[in-house]
Amino acid sequence: MSNMAIILFVTGGTIDCEKIDPATNKYIFTKTHLPEMLKQARNRVDIELEVLLLKHSMDITDSDRKKILQKCKSCKEDKIVITHGTITMVETAQFLGKSIKDKTIVLTGAIIPYNQKNSDALFNLGCAITAVQLLPKGVYITMNGKIFLWNNVRKNKKLQEFEELT
Repeated sequence: MSNMAIILFVTGGTIDCEKIDPATNKYIFTKTHLPEMLKQARNRVDIELEVLLLKHSMDITDSDRKKILQKCKSCKEDKIVITHGTITMVETAQFLGKSIKDKTIVLTGAIIPYNQKNSDALFNLGCAITAVQLLPKGVYITMNGKIFLWNNVRKNKKLQEFEELT
């Protein structure tokens, strides 16, 4: 693989949500949509895809974060994109940012699922793929065309968007 190869770790979140179970209000995941998203976007970057989890981000545990961290540390690629639910994306970015300094990691997701009209999924994925190729080593979140450092970001739940702390 070239030094520009990217590994894309899938963890679930709204970006991959199939539908919401009306009885339990839980997200239903049947598969990842990332292969079809990359195809639809006419991606030409060398990307290896690996599904680590398919979970709502509220269900991601510290054990799951340790698994994500271990995968990031042990993979040969130094450019990593992680799809993740937006509710706990900041927590995962902080967990990774405290431990990984020698790779470029970009987390992204969607406010509206990929399979729904007016989804932001393709735009956010494209931003993440571009950002991971251009940014210096470190951990970042990219959403809605903006890039944030892992230690200077929060999700504004009222506005449903990310913003800098300072």
